[in-house]
Amino acid sequence: MAGEAERSDRVVHAEPAEEAENACLKEQVEDPALVVIFGATGDLTSRKLFPALHSLRRNGILPERFGIVGVGRTELTHEAFRERMRSALFGESGGDEIWSDMAERVFYHYGNADEPESFDKLAHLLQDLQERLHTGGNILFYFAVPPSLYIPLTRQLGRAGLSRQERGWRRLVVEKPFGHDLESARTLDRALHESFAEHQIFRIDHYLAKETVQNISMLRFANAIFEPLWDRRYVDYVRITAAESVGVGHRAGYYDRYGVLRDMFQNHMMQLLALCAMEPPSSFRADPVRDEKTKVYRSLRPFPTERLEDHLVLGQYTSGKVDGERVPGYTDESGVAADSLTPTFAAMCVYVDNWRWQGVPFYLTSGKRLAAKRTEIVVQFKQVPFSPFRGVIGEDIGANRLVLSIQPREGVSLDFQAKAPGSQICLRNVTMHYDFGSGFMPGMEAYEKALLDCLLGDQTLFWRQDGVELCWSFLTPVLMECDCPERSDMLYMYRAGNWGPQAANRLLPDWDGET
Repeated sequence: MAGEAERSDRVVHAEPAEEAENACLKEQVEDPALVVIFGATGDLTSRKLFPALHSLRRNGILPERFGIVGVGRTELTHEAFRERMRSALFGESGGDEIWSDMAERVFYHYGNADEPESFDKLAHLLQDLQERLHTGGNILFYFAVPPSLYIPLTRQLGRAGLSRQERGWRRLVVEKPFGHDLESARTLDRALHESFAEHQIFRIDHYLAKETVQNISMLRFANAIFEPLWDRRYVDYVRITAAESVGVGHRAGYYDRYGVLRDMFQNHMMQLLALCAMEPPSSFRADPVRDEKTKVYRSLRPFPTERLEDHLVLGQYTSGKVDGERVPGYTDESGVAADSLTPTFAAMCVYVDNWRWQGVPFYLTSGKRLAAKRTEIVVQFKQVPFSPFRGVIGEDIGANRLVLSIQPREGVSLDFQAKAPGSQICLRNVTMHYDFGSGFMPGMEAYEKALLDCLLGDQTLFWRQDGVELCWSFLTPVLMECDCPERSDMLYMYRAGNWGPQAANRLLPDWDGET
């Protein structure tokens, strides 16, 4: 009977929890709007943006009055563009009712940054659609284009009067990279501000919109059991890893100019570092959150460039096997120079010089063609200060470890010591694990959340320019040192399908680089 009563209690309490969870998924965009995507025929639009918009519409999140305008340098009719997007969403299977409704609101415009008249025509098209669809003058511009087009496109929008907020709001979404060094980042920022104010600019980093990344702040600041231990007194080190098993693929032309430091560390890795190291914000709003991140970037200890090899390991993948299949080396990839010295792997040891984190190393690692796809944050706690079991089991007791898994599976694991069954005192490491996929209904994909926040005008998960410049200031001396051909001795080779070069083992704790 007690068991039946207990089961009854569980049923009674499950329904409100499910209702609360559903409410979390149903944030509604009330402002009508037009979404204008530059680079509409590109890969990002078909793989990420349109699926995200379709999902937002399917879940009732987009406003009733909305429209989508694709802008590209390929001449297409509205119908031809709609068919492209339908095929990207459904392949040969046709479509669904949501797409049938969306397709009537999807349009296409030929536009070239070198042709001012095409932007004058775009302004007329958008004016016509605002009146026809009753979108109230609200327009979100999304740059899904190469970084070299950001400045000319922004200036054309300004010249055509499309950035002015005379009626409704105008917002601009810019994808990373935000420049390739400190000076180019400042040049880009000045150009953006010629036409748009800071509150109109959304510098997107889709990593920040991932559910588990958002949960870093919740785990720290909503749970009393973690935050008191989150400092130099109890934490031995923090390791942040973003490993990819894929190569450069269709991004080879871009990647060979930028490399892993510019592609991953200036943005994704710095954001993950800030979320782990920041102080609690006064409120979870855009500026208080970004203020605390900025404090972390200001506290980064400059790299000792005269001893760079003690803090940084760079690598480049050669041919090898990934998932049992032979893959080419980096310099054999289409679009990569045969003598390229561009790093595809980097491991660095970073210190945050402030009261909370003084002396605690943060190990940041990212690379391509590694053994598996894995993005995670490991918080390694210190050993117990004194062991009363040393006379029985020795001095070595495994330290506690908190692991935040971001992808491919999202979850949180806590390793701790417990007694093994039996008459003798034997400790074993056990893991308490929470899987986000099993505990909740499916959440939003990263681009869904990012687009939703753009439409809501919430910049919490987006970069602010001071953070961009501080991160470039931190990395630029390293880039200047490593980009020189004379420092080719710093580039270690590793076979595809391994965990990076063997040299990484001397820098990273518990690492398994190539042997």
